[in-house]
Amino acid sequence: MEMQQNITNQELWKMKPRRSLEEDDYLNKNSGETSMLKRPVLLHLDQTTRFNEFDHPQKLQHKQELFPEWRLPMKIAAVVASLTFFYTLLREVIHPLVTSREQYFYKIPILVINKVLPMVSITLLALVYLPGVIAAVVQLRNGTKYKKFPDWLDRWMSTRKQFGLLSFFFAVLHALYSLSYPMRRSYRYRLLNWAYQQVQQNKKDAWIEHDVWRMEIYVSLGIVALAILALLAVTSIPSVSDSLTWREFHYIQSKLGIVSLLLGTIHALIFAWNKWVDLKQFVWYTPPTFMIAVFLPVVVLVCKAVLFLPCLRRKVLKIRHGWEDVTRINKIEMSSQL
Repeated sequence: MEMQQNITNQELWKMKPRRSLEEDDYLNKNSGETSMLKRPVLLHLDQTTRFNEFDHPQKLQHKQELFPEWRLPMKIAAVVASLTFFYTLLREVIHPLVTSREQYFYKIPILVINKVLPMVSITLLALVYLPGVIAAVVQLRNGTKYKKFPDWLDRWMSTRKQFGLLSFFFAVLHALYSLSYPMRRSYRYRLLNWAYQQVQQNKKDAWIEHDVWRMEIYVSLGIVALAILALLAVTSIPSVSDSLTWREFHYIQSKLGIVSLLLGTIHALIFAWNKWVDLKQFVWYTPPTFMIAVFLPVVVLVCKAVLFLPCLRRKVLKIRHGWEDVTRINKIEMSSQL
C-alpha cells in the first residue's frame, strides 16, 4: 500500500504543470508543506468580467467630457486675461520703449501680471451677479416666472459657482503678487533712488498724508473683500453647503457676495484716488486699467440698487412666489401672434 501511494504521488508530481517559483511560493504561503499538490484556482467567466468592469466599467467606456461646467468660465477668464495683458503691456512696456527708448520689460513677470489679476477677478465676480439682474428684468417683462429663460441665460446662471471660484482664485493670486512687491530687487533699487533724491532735494520728511490714507484704506478693503470671497468659496463646497439651510446658503451667496463686489469696487476706486483726472494716466489716449476694471461692477451694482427699490422689489418677489401679471402676459401673447 505504501509503494502504491508513493508511485501515485510521483506520477501526480510528474503530471503537475510547471510554474514559476513565485507562483509555487504563493500557493504554499499559508501552509508549511512544500511537497503537497495544490489544485490551480480557476476563475469563472463572470468573475473575470467583474474584474474587467472594476478596472474599466462599461458605463465609462465612452468618452467622458472634461470639466463641462468649467468651459465657459475658463474661456471668458482666458479672454479677459489675454486682452488685459496685451493692453497693459502696451501701456507699461511698449509705450516707454517707443517714446523714450526706455526698456521696462522687467515689469512683465510681476507688475504687469498683477494688473491683469485684479481685472480678471473683479470682472468674473461681476459676471456672477449680472445674470441675476438680467433674470429679474426678464421676469418683470414676462410678468411670470413660469416662462423659460433663454438658453444662453440658463447656461450662464448654471455656471455662476465656477465664475465665483475662479474670481476667488485670481483674487488670491493678486494678494500674493502684491505681497511680493518689497521682495523684488527692482523695488529695492527704486527705494534707494527715492532716498537719494530726497537727500538731493534736502527733504527731512517724505510723508504724504493723503497717499498714506489712500494706501491704508484700499489695502484694508481688499483684505476684507478677500476674506468674504473665501467665505463664499468655502460655503460652495458640497459638504459645507449641505450643512446649511437654503435660507442660510442663499443669504451668504447673495448678500455677502454683493458686499464683496461692493468692497472690491471701492478698493479699486480708492486705489485710483486722484488718478482719474491725471492726464498722464491716459497713455496714447487710452484709459488706465482700473477705469476699465470698475466699469462692469459699477453697472451691476447700479442695477442691483435699482431693483432694490420697493416698487420693483415687491413685484419681483411676488412673481418669484408664483404671482402672474395677467395684463403683461396677454400683451406678450398678442404681440407674438402679430
